[in-house]
Amino acid sequence: MDSSLPKPKIKDEKQLNRIVAVKENHEKNAPKPILLCFLLQLFLLPALKSENLNQWVELFNGKDLSGWVDVNTSPDTWWVEGGLLKCTGKPIGVMRTERQYENFLLHVEWRHMESGGNSGIFAWSDAIPFGNRLPKGIEIQMLELDWVKLNQRKGSPPPPVAYVHGELFGAGGMTATPDNPRGSRSKSLENRCKGRGQWNIYDVVCVDGVVKLSVNGKFVNGIRNSQYKKGYICLESEGSEIHFKNLNIMELPSGITSADQRVPVIEE
Repeated sequence: MDSSLPKPKIKDEKQLNRIVAVKENHEKNAPKPILLCFLLQLFLLPALKSENLNQWVELFNGKDLSGWVDVNTSPDTWWVEGGLLKCTGKPIGVMRTERQYENFLLHVEWRHMESGGNSGIFAWSDAIPFGNRLPKGIEIQMLELDWVKLNQRKGSPPPPVAYVHGELFGAGGMTATPDNPRGSRSKSLENRCKGRGQWNIYDVVCVDGVVKLSVNGKFVNGIRNSQYKKGYICLESEGSEIHFKNLNIMELPSGITSADQRVPVIEE
């Protein structure tokens, strides 16, 4: 037995046309899903205030060294010219940020001006090196491509460039676990660096003791279990001229970081 409701009988063609017209009018005026989504966005977007969103902030303003502290180099080591931050490489030492950072994204563009140049950037670094020219922290290596050839050990073939450019390691006694071990260091899995006079782009993720490095648009290295998870950011002077630009940071929410996982704060 069919328990469905009886269908209404359509008496004539005029009645059928009226039913079709009502149906088409309803479909025409009914809100479309895409339109609804668009209207919801228009209403909700004003509620998302810009101050609630993570923002990129300049660590280097392109004009002067505001926000930076010379730790142990000289007044002539660092200077600004043509919107670039330049470093002579002499003496060996660092310049650091005025304050500490915990979880963040870091963007930096750099180029070596000398064959075999050596430099780097330090994350979660001590404010002052103890018994050394370079501080305790996670070093993100910046080597010019000829470095491996110019620093070859006697009787040994030069290591692949990818071993040393973009290396990540704990400097100054900092402990960490390499993703791609070369001893205690983590080597890049692929050589993506450009040589002398050419700009390279590093994008660095530093979160909860983990560092991931992208070189010229591709992630190639990582290190984890960093002893410190909050500290200063340092730029390194190590023997040769290097230039920096577009040095920007985006801070991320803080994590569970104990007192012994933070470097001591230095009051300026």
